[in-house]
Amino acid sequence: MRTPAEILEMVNRALAEMPFDRQPQSLYEPIKYVLSLGGKRIRPVLMLMAYELYRDDVETVMPTALGIETYHNYTLLHDDVMDKAEVRRGKPTVHKVWDENTAILSGDTMLVLAYQLMSRVEGRYLSDVLDLFTETALQIGEGQQMDLDFENRMDVKEEEYIEMIRLKTSVLLACSLALGAIQADAPVADIERLYDFGVNVGLAFQLQDDLLDVYGDTATFGKKIGGDIIEGKKTFMLINALRLANDAQRDELERWLDTPVTDAIGAAGCMPKGHTPGEKIAAVTALYNEIGIRELAERKINDYFERAFACLDRVNLPADRKQPLRDFAASLLGRKN
Repeated sequence: MRTPAEILEMVNRALAEMPFDRQPQSLYEPIKYVLSLGGKRIRPVLMLMAYELYRDDVETVMPTALGIETYHNYTLLHDDVMDKAEVRRGKPTVHKVWDENTAILSGDTMLVLAYQLMSRVEGRYLSDVLDLFTETALQIGEGQQMDLDFENRMDVKEEEYIEMIRLKTSVLLACSLALGAIQADAPVADIERLYDFGVNVGLAFQLQDDLLDVYGDTATFGKKIGGDIIEGKKTFMLINALRLANDAQRDELERWLDTPVTDAIGAAGCMPKGHTPGEKIAAVTALYNEIGIRELAERKINDYFERAFACLDRVNLPADRKQPLRDFAASLLGRKN
């Protein structure tokens, strides 16, 4: 079996070789650009690793892997427009290099290209592959809308948040694994267990991202710490802090959430009304520490981590055959396995 690094190299090579020879190039150049930005390619790697649990000719299902990665990057491109993000993977986002209209149109084209790639499966798998992929794409849109709706609510419950991240993040990991297993003629029970494995890995992965946004190290996390606090995002951390806080803690937390931040210095060298981002992040983090939010999040992450590997253990294959997939998932979560 190939290592994840070897599969990643295959995926990157295939992405680089994708022909974009249609016109106008002004539509396709942004697509080439966003696909060239790199990344871990987690979803196509998972798909090909799931396929290789049962069969060795992974090259034959590469179009599906490319379709998954094209679709994933389409969602990122549109997310960047909605979030007005200026940087993705250390490079300017598409709407900054070109403009918002081009980014939206190129993103729409990526979605069509993803379906075109998905349709290149062997005929007997076509219905199952397209049905699962379409259902997943609908769920991801639903999750994104839930996330937007949460911006205007202070009463989001933990179970609502878990459902949102399941839809927005986890189902594409699960879909990737299942698509690989479907095309490898895996037993139906194994396909379902691999899907559930992906869901739980995705939940652990997103909750860990929430945790690292508060307690991570900028150098290893890959982005500035505290972004969720500054934006007031309804994360697992904030939802449970509001739920578990006593009256005084809740009042202080809500006051900080309503407090504007500024990095600007006035003409007289004085800080205008408001606080620096660092002050707000430090204050909210101190409240999280008082309430015990870090420990709560770590327990939840460990719970999904254990559920994921319980699902993988039930896949009806020898343990050594599943070990590379187990190790890869553990590495995504920064765990030793």
